[in-house]
Amino acid sequence: MATLLTEKKAEDSLSVRRIMSLGLQHVLVMYAGTVTVPLILASVMGLNSTQTVTLVNACLLTSGLATLLQSIGVGRFGGRLPLIQGCSFIMLAPMALIGQQYGMATLFGSAIACGLFTLLVAPLFSRLIRFFPPLVTGCIITIIGISLMPAAAIWMGGGNPDAPDFASLPHLLLGAATLVITLFFYCKTRGIVRNFSILAGMLAGTLIAFIAGLTDFSAVGQAAWIGFTLPFAFGLPEFSAVPVLVSCLAMIIVMTETTGNVLLIDKLMGHPTTSQRLANTLRADGLSTMIGGCLNSFPYNAFSQNAGLLMLTRITSRSVLAAAGLILVLLGLFPMLGAIISAIPRPVLGGAAILMFGMTLAAGIQQLKEVSFSDDNTLLIVAVSVGVGVIPVAFPALFSTLPPSLKLIFDSGIFLGGFTAVLLNILLNSRKGEKDA
Repeated sequence: MATLLTEKKAEDSLSVRRIMSLGLQHVLVMYAGTVTVPLILASVMGLNSTQTVTLVNACLLTSGLATLLQSIGVGRFGGRLPLIQGCSFIMLAPMALIGQQYGMATLFGSAIACGLFTLLVAPLFSRLIRFFPPLVTGCIITIIGISLMPAAAIWMGGGNPDAPDFASLPHLLLGAATLVITLFFYCKTRGIVRNFSILAGMLAGTLIAFIAGLTDFSAVGQAAWIGFTLPFAFGLPEFSAVPVLVSCLAMIIVMTETTGNVLLIDKLMGHPTTSQRLANTLRADGLSTMIGGCLNSFPYNAFSQNAGLLMLTRITSRSVLAAAGLILVLLGLFPMLGAIISAIPRPVLGGAAILMFGMTLAAGIQQLKEVSFSDDNTLLIVAVSVGVGVIPVAFPALFSTLPPSLKLIFDSGIFLGGFTAVLLNILLNSRKGEKDA
């Protein structure tokens, strides 16, 4: 009760302008990630520009609705946590495979089916929370932070590893300048200004890029003002056994990542993770994915990168994330706004991401700090689980020869490391756990 009252008091102290500004900051952090999924899928499927815009607008709109559902909550849907939702990168590979082999109608049908699967399995999956003590939680959060770092590196290099100017000196200097400016605002300021250090760093980085000719705002003038699309724009959904099975398997990995995010956010907010809260969060993931399939979008999950922003600002108000959801809805309805945000150079995002993703990594280390390492079993669990979780990040080609269904599992360091940590903790610490219970 004391925690809830503190949370309510913190929300009441924020002005509407500050809530909207902090919400915009969250949107800027996740924007590039959530529009990348529809852009890649549109390219794989050979869609024209009109169809691509339809996918992007649909993803932004549904991301906003999903974020509102998670932060506000409706009945048993939504964890009522400061989580922001976006198109899942974990689902990108299976969705692209399904789209290429079966078509867009089956792709959206598979999204609806795996969303229903998540909704139904959520109560059962949430009961596994007892297998996530601080030792396991710390390992998973650490792996999440490590897994995010390649995205920061790619953004800092320019966003496209195949581009001729990728990782050029101007890109690297721009990313470094953004990071330095952000650190300056965070370390040398206090109060409101410090809370907006990420936003200030990104704005300054974008200004530097504009002066240096490293960004292009021409797409803003070409964007439409209104871009609402009707449901099932690509035809009525179709359902096929194999695509549905593959997408449901991938959603198990998504649920594992969502569990890690809930554990991290609850840790930041200072209250324990309950089975009910986790089930409500997973139900919202499932419902959002079903809605996404109907609105020409794809499966959703909570974005891990925004946890780092919560740690930097130290503001875990659900009102801020609700504002972010509202902004995403507006971006989905008004492409002109989205075009302005998309003009932010990728190196600027990369510079800010190094700090935010590093904060997530630091949160995992901080969680492990609470665990006693006097026991050799603890050292063994951390060493093996984190080591296994880093393998797909350090050398993804290791599992390239596996069948697609197995490759889907082994490509996720979060799933591999988390599963290893849970399994080893059960095998090595089961007696100790029974004694503590």
